[in-house]
Amino acid sequence: MDTISVLTLRLAEAIGLYMIVVGIGGLVAPERWRKMMDDLERSPGLVMALGFPVFAIGAALVLIHSVWTDPLAVIVSLVGYAALIEGALLLAVPGPLLRIGRWSLNFTRAWAVVSILLGILLFFAGLTGRATLIV
Repeated sequence: MDTISVLTLRLAEAIGLYMIVVGIGGLVAPERWRKMMDDLERSPGLVMALGFPVFAIGAALVLIHSVWTDPLAVIVSLVGYAALIEGALLLAVPGPLLRIGRWSLNFTRAWAVVSILLGILLFFAGLTGRATLIV
């Protein structure tokens, strides 16, 4: 896949690896996701502690990579904006997001498989992609 930025390729690899690891965790130990959600619902401090790094990572991605030139760059940029919004919601109004999270536990294995597949696609797109300067 061609993109205009080496940064896009490296971020795609990193995001892909993250998705693969999280997906494997969901397949191997889905009960851990339920326990994590239980902990989040019981502890506003934990929600804040989670919200800050998610917001910070999202903000950093948005600041360094808000690129809309090609499909891979768009995907990487959207991940950054999604993290920024998720972090902001966790910090400001976590209730609706936690309810969505609780509901999504009904599909833990499906989410895990989708995460692994998309992670593999992103990782290999970053690994095998080529950065070309468009003039």
